[in-house]
Amino acid sequence: MPQIGYGTWNRDEQQAYQGVLDALELGYRHIDTAQAYANENAVGKAIQDSAIQRGDIFITTKVDPVNYGPGEVAPSVERSLQELGCDRVDLLLLHFPSLYDKYPLQDYFAQLLQVKQQGLCDAIGVSNFTKAYLDACLPLLGDEQITCNQVELHAYMQNNAIVEHCKKLGIVITAYSPLARGALLDDPLLNDIASRHQASASQVALAFLMNQGYAVIPSSASKMRIQENLDAGKLQLSAEEIKQIKTLDRGMRLVDEDWCPRWD
Repeated sequence: MPQIGYGTWNRDEQQAYQGVLDALELGYRHIDTAQAYANENAVGKAIQDSAIQRGDIFITTKVDPVNYGPGEVAPSVERSLQELGCDRVDLLLLHFPSLYDKYPLQDYFAQLLQVKQQGLCDAIGVSNFTKAYLDACLPLLGDEQITCNQVELHAYMQNNAIVEHCKKLGIVITAYSPLARGALLDDPLLNDIASRHQASASQVALAFLMNQGYAVIPSSASKMRIQENLDAGKLQLSAEEIKQIKTLDRGMRLVDEDWCPRWD
């Protein structure tokens, strides 16, 4: 999985289409979408209209919890593949644990494993899974592996408890909302560090995460910003700078609704 991807959350079909087209043209090879984003068709069309071969693009999509009912996961993934215009995705995630635990974890997770066995995805993972939910999955895995947990992660919400747990389990972390939806851009420390590197605060915020080994999926509708985010991958921060940025953690969650799991 390429460490930096183009995220499509909160992008309508036109924005998703143009954003993915621009991202692929600029050099991104990792595209992240989800059933709940209602833009898989636009993402797929952009991939098909680009000059990039499908085999060179890493596609992630996520199963919406509304599709966790008995026998519903595989048909929903088949619809996603039809929307995306491909026969499989590289990574398939469960978007959240079942909302309010409406469906038993062992049931919808077993369906995810079946989708993998059917060849509809190359790898499986989860998103927004807490330590308790991850631990509950482990006895269900068999010979399979949870390869990724996609979680909210940025300088203001460093999510250390789940990060450390995933490291112990060998699960890759993908950071969504890595720029805290723009809240980081005026941060004095990030801007001070950025000035030393002739970079932007957003590039420093992304480099902070990537330098620690996390994947990131920033999103923008601006081609200039899409390029700027990609260039963050070239920025190397010092150990002291990373230490300084770690002091910014304030537990600022952007995703914290009543239907969310009880966060660690």
